[in-house]
Amino acid sequence: MTGVEPALASTLLAAFDLAGTLVFALSGATKAVQHRLDFFGVMVLCFAAGNSGGIARDVMIGAVPPAALSHWGYIAVSLFAGGVTFFWYPLIDRLRSPVLLFDAAGLALFVVSGTDKALAYHAGPVAAVLFGTLTGIGGGMVRDVLVGETPAVLKTDVYALAALVGAGALVAGRTLHLPAPVASILGATLCFGIRLGAMRYGWRLPSARPDGPAATGHTRARREEHDR
Repeated sequence: MTGVEPALASTLLAAFDLAGTLVFALSGATKAVQHRLDFFGVMVLCFAAGNSGGIARDVMIGAVPPAALSHWGYIAVSLFAGGVTFFWYPLIDRLRSPVLLFDAAGLALFVVSGTDKALAYHAGPVAAVLFGTLTGIGGGMVRDVLVGETPAVLKTDVYALAALVGAGALVAGRTLHLPAPVASILGATLCFGIRLGAMRYGWRLPSARPDGPAATGHTRARREEHDR
């Protein structure tokens, strides 16, 4: 990688990846407890939340077998998060909005690790941004689907947009030859800040409305018939 020794770059990438796995696994385990899943369900959900995005990224960039399945650290971190949350949930629950906070932190860390790893495997700038976004949103999507919720990324919350901005900032920084750690911190900070701002101030993207200006002719006809 440009601007940093290979050993340092590899260590930084692994640190971001494991940290993202931990916080997303905590968010998955917290949501599992809130849905009253059993111990096995908590472990499944924390592993899925912590590793699904990374597994999808690794398969698509050719880094096989995926790190989450070939390195014991990812499994250990996920099980640790699940065990702590299952047995000491009141401690985790004392944090303000724990699921959302862990989710925002995991999103930022995974966006950075996913984008960096894509660049390390010689993906182009656009592909690296997309792979970084996929890494960030994949675990949360699988987590929400498994508990029967609409994934946050598909709703009006500023979620995927935060991931795209963070990944784009990292790629832009690397293109401008910023040191890899600086570009990574820039991307993570922007992603985390945008996500927290959306949570705090209610930033939302426009949502589709079947009765709005973009309604289809069939929808308008049904509405007019109902009015008569």
